[in-house]
Amino acid sequence: MSTLSWNPSNGQCGILFSIKFQVDRCINWMNQFGLLIEQQLHQVKTDSNVTSSETDEEDTDEEENIINPHGIRMDRSSVSAEVYGIYNKKANFKPKIVAKSPQQIQKIKDRLLQQFMFASLDEHELRIVINAMEVIQVAKGTQIIKQGDDGDNLYVVDQGQLDCSKLKNGIQQFLKTYQPGESFGELALLYNAPRAATIIANVDCVLFQLDRLTFNHIVKDAAFQKRGRYEEFLARVDILQELDPYSRLQIADALRSKSYHPGDYIVKEGDEGSCFYLLEQGEAIATKILNQSQPPQVVYQYKAGDYFGEIALLRNSPRAASVIAQSAVTVVYLNRNSFKRLLGPLENILTKNFKKYEKYIS
Repeated sequence: MSTLSWNPSNGQCGILFSIKFQVDRCINWMNQFGLLIEQQLHQVKTDSNVTSSETDEEDTDEEENIINPHGIRMDRSSVSAEVYGIYNKKANFKPKIVAKSPQQIQKIKDRLLQQFMFASLDEHELRIVINAMEVIQVAKGTQIIKQGDDGDNLYVVDQGQLDCSKLKNGIQQFLKTYQPGESFGELALLYNAPRAATIIANVDCVLFQLDRLTFNHIVKDAAFQKRGRYEEFLARVDILQELDPYSRLQIADALRSKSYHPGDYIVKEGDEGSCFYLLEQGEAIATKILNQSQPPQVVYQYKAGDYFGEIALLRNSPRAASVIAQSAVTVVYLNRNSFKRLLGPLENILTKNFKKYEKYIS
């Protein structure tokens, strides 16, 4: 095997140092990785051999999870990244139960059913989430989360309003106001990332708080599956290009899906409009009665990525036309409240786009 001799004049000295540096980096990485595996194996062993020391550990956890006078759990100085896979199995998850009155339990359930992030949960999973949630009261002016901090909890608003703002280019920019029934804080938990914005209560509020561990084991998988399905699709919808990625993710959480056979009516002319639709798969046509003595005429053709149903919602009027599936069709839709809340910033653009229907709806 050939070797490199020490010869500074031909530059081989630099090559030797470079090779040694890369080898040292590789060895160091392997040592760190081996240590991590050893720690995880030790943790699994510890979990499988529960002893009476659990009582002491639980007391320590309670001391760490201090709640300040406003009812907000104080974040620890940092949150380490979760290691997923064989060492983080759901089987090892022990759901916590926070004592609540039957009235509080029912109220939390009602709020969660308004949150589409929890729509994919079955009854058992929903019950675990409800049991784990805490009811907290916050005073006006309380900062619930701060941009850049680690995130330990997700919040659902029960009562009150909270302002969301983001520091950008040295300026604190207002983004939106959270209303009862809305949730926030999920992004930091979903992506194990710092808080993306700051949220402050602008009146006295009541919030439902869900911890990171329960969220990761019960809600996260369902949320990722749903977001993964719709994120790429929504990015291709022209009208949604005006929204930032976070707003599109909120839409993904709110979407419901429905399938139709060829010839099925998706909406009918004259009916009350309650939903906004995006055509995910398939083709459809819009028909309208232009002359009472003639059958409905085809006035528009829809393909994947097109949308319809906004006219009735923006004008609070009956459906201006019927939409009929021409092939096997899958649509995703927002109800009236979600449409107003999530697509409100696009109202002017949606109204301008009425021109494609003008000759039919005037």
